[in-house]
Amino acid sequence: MVEVGDAAPDFTAPLANGDVEEFTLSENLDDAPVILAFFPGAFTGVCTTEMATFEENLDDFEEATVYGVSVDAPFSLNEFRDQQDLSFGLVSDSNKEIIDDYGVEMDFADMGYYGVAKRAVFVIDGDGEVVYEWVSDDPGVEPDYDEVADAANAAEAAAE
Repeated sequence: MVEVGDAAPDFTAPLANGDVEEFTLSENLDDAPVILAFFPGAFTGVCTTEMATFEENLDDFEEATVYGVSVDAPFSLNEFRDQQDLSFGLVSDSNKEIIDDYGVEMDFADMGYYGVAKRAVFVIDGDGEVVYEWVSDDPGVEPDYDEVADAANAAEAAAE
């Protein structure tokens, strides 16, 4: 699993942002920290609440850019994004390479559903280093949004 101090694994994947575009992490680090918020599945209760909470608290993240990440198809993610009025993009990891690279894959074996993202958050600074990581084995638990904001804002301050 990726930990604080590691270089964030780079990836290129479809980004649902109203359209579907190619997104490469390393090309989007620029000046601001990146928050990757992995979630198990669009249109599910806790995932909807988590993405809505990130949206409601975007001002708390100052200059950081939030991206949700799930194994859902980009077209489903666009519909989810539209229905939830999300202003940030959602990365489609339908080939499950990103969750593998970050070590956050889990199964819902009792439902016969395999290979989804654990609920996890990584904050990556402008140099591509992971400066914060939170991973839950319980998909019903949300991250501490204040901790995420503090980590993102500290990364931004360190870059100045």
